[in-house]
Amino acid sequence: MTHKIIMDSDPGIDDAVAISTALTDPQLELVLITTVAGNVTVDKTTKNALTLVDFFQKDVPVAMGATDPLIKKFEDAARIHGESGMAGYDFPAPTSKPLAKSAVLALRDALMASKEPITLIPTGAYTNIALLLREYPEVKPKIKQIIAMGGSLGRGNMTSAAEFNVFTDPHAAKIMYNAGIPLVMVGLDVTLKGRISDETTAKLGELGRAGKMLHDIIGKDFDHDETGTAIHDLQTLFYLECPEAFETKDYWVDIITEGPAVGETVADIRAAYHDGKTNAKVCVDIDTKAFNDWLLHKVKDNMQA
Repeated sequence: MTHKIIMDSDPGIDDAVAISTALTDPQLELVLITTVAGNVTVDKTTKNALTLVDFFQKDVPVAMGATDPLIKKFEDAARIHGESGMAGYDFPAPTSKPLAKSAVLALRDALMASKEPITLIPTGAYTNIALLLREYPEVKPKIKQIIAMGGSLGRGNMTSAAEFNVFTDPHAAKIMYNAGIPLVMVGLDVTLKGRISDETTAKLGELGRAGKMLHDIIGKDFDHDETGTAIHDLQTLFYLECPEAFETKDYWVDIITEGPAVGETVADIRAAYHDGKTNAKVCVDIDTKAFNDWLLHKVKDNMQA
């Protein structure tokens, strides 16, 4: 089965691993990559996306998106990903160029031109998605589902309450979660548990040019502990292909947009509000071994160029 997808991202090391997989996986038809300010500024995230397209010699369009959140002041995560966003590997400068049109217009055009609904995979701030839904609501029937990295049922990684992607643009997150589109939340509850082990990272370094590149950039990611490195964004694609490896629960998720808990994702766990309605399928557990095995399989079988 082939999944038709669009990736909206802010590469970023973990985004880079996800994009590398999407560009090379025969089970995925990657229609478009759009970029947003997040891990680093949007000029850098766009350069990084183009760099990966060139690295794998693929003809996938890249469109530059939002430079800032809808309302909130922008704060990056260069301390985690390095000043370039993809520290650890000496990439040549990209020769590909972004589309002349904006990310929002490129998203609209790609969705409306498709004969079948497309899955959106946002792995950065959701600013482009929110602008798309606000400016072109006619695209909603063209979106099969949104599988979004972000959020947490517990503590955050940007503040005590908030995960980084949602914190970066909470107003955009609120628009996306309330759009009435099937949505899967792949948040810190699983991404901090399902880490890429040091053993897996070492094995990647033995799997050709692409494996060496992934090994080197993962090694520069500071989101690491004794169990491995949190390659958060890759789990969106793992969920798409292997949903059986996750435990999920359906909740209504509200987004806090102001105050000390700004960016927090609050799930109605007791089903005490919202008249029993839900707006998200929330991932709460993951088969970590299966995730590691899946990544090794993808690199070994699909990236040996």
